[in-house]
Amino acid sequence: MANSLLTIDMITREALRILSNKLVVTRVCNKQYDSSFAKSGAKIGSTLRIRKPDRMLVTDGATLVVQDESQQYTTLTASTQKHIGVAFSSAERTMSLDDYSKIILEPRVSQLAASIDYAVAAGVIQYIGQSVGTPGTTPATSAVLLSAQQKLNEAAAPMNPRYCVVNPAANAGLVEGMKGFFNPTGTISSQFKNGMMGEGVLGFDEVAMSQSIGSFTTGSRTNGTTSAAVTTEGATTIALTGLGAAGTVLAGEVFTVSSCYAVNPQTRVSTGSLYQFVVLTGGTASGGGALTVTVAPIYSASQALATVDALPGSGATVTFVGSASTAYPQNLVFQEDAITFATADLELLGAGVDSKRIVHDGISIRVSQGADIVNDRNICRLDVLFGYGVIRPELAVRLWG
Repeated sequence: MANSLLTIDMITREALRILSNKLVVTRVCNKQYDSSFAKSGAKIGSTLRIRKPDRMLVTDGATLVVQDESQQYTTLTASTQKHIGVAFSSAERTMSLDDYSKIILEPRVSQLAASIDYAVAAGVIQYIGQSVGTPGTTPATSAVLLSAQQKLNEAAAPMNPRYCVVNPAANAGLVEGMKGFFNPTGTISSQFKNGMMGEGVLGFDEVAMSQSIGSFTTGSRTNGTTSAAVTTEGATTIALTGLGAAGTVLAGEVFTVSSCYAVNPQTRVSTGSLYQFVVLTGGTASGGGALTVTVAPIYSASQALATVDALPGSGATVTFVGSASTAYPQNLVFQEDAITFATADLELLGAGVDSKRIVHDGISIRVSQGADIVNDRNICRLDVLFGYGVIRPELAVRLWG
């Protein structure tokens, strides 16, 4: 009996299955699907509304103190549309779905998944300040993973699910450095067979390897001092000096300020670790080395949204993570809700094009197919429209390599 022609529905479902399995960073972060575009379809620039967890102050005594609802929202812009094209002959369209998937779909969808993962991994690090590891040294011990867990615990992150995604070098270093170290037989066997850290390691639901983990290059700045005290709750700027004439500070740089300690967001008590600020907007210092940088809102321990025990003072020592003008791998450790990846339904194409959308596990994909009668082939494109962001940066850690 002759093979049946592959339909657009079959291709779409198989493409989404492959994509979901090939993603690494994106697979384990918080995935939200915006159903508001299910009928009309979205375009680049559509905004996706994301709800953030509420935070309140606990009050003492028998008298009730009612606090107004302060639910916070943030918006993600569906600004990234990635697609990959597939061309196949009429004969190939009669293949079995398994053969078609292996020969035609999987190699291309794997590249699409890698591209999405890289965009997310590279895009989120500039919003994460918490950092562990020694810049320039490949992670290779349990201590560095436990340090990351410490950061998450101090930030009152939920215990699970927690994930660690590392580049190939860090994966090799960790497997070699931790082989057989307090690991159950099953985990050791899996590491030996697969060369991967695997699941259930040191409190992580999964320690995964991804080739999409990128690097971050620091600016030409030198360590300096604060040139003015921060005096306003919720302030988003810090004035720095001593950065070197025309020294550059890039978005994503991490620095500490002496005597400015992080607090546990639930108890608002100092963790004993200096708060690690991340630069959201940097720039080039003046000839005297002065520059005002933008950071996330700063709140002292008396505030519901407390981040530090006390606001930064004037003349405090500023120390950047990493040497100047150097690229460092940025492995990621995070609790699921730290990073949100949201997709929206793209508009279906018309004018004689067979177009189909499908959603699975928070990911919406559109597959469109048309005929190229000149070359006797079918042309197919697979598109994903998405936005991403660090919704709760305190639940994520950068593992420098």
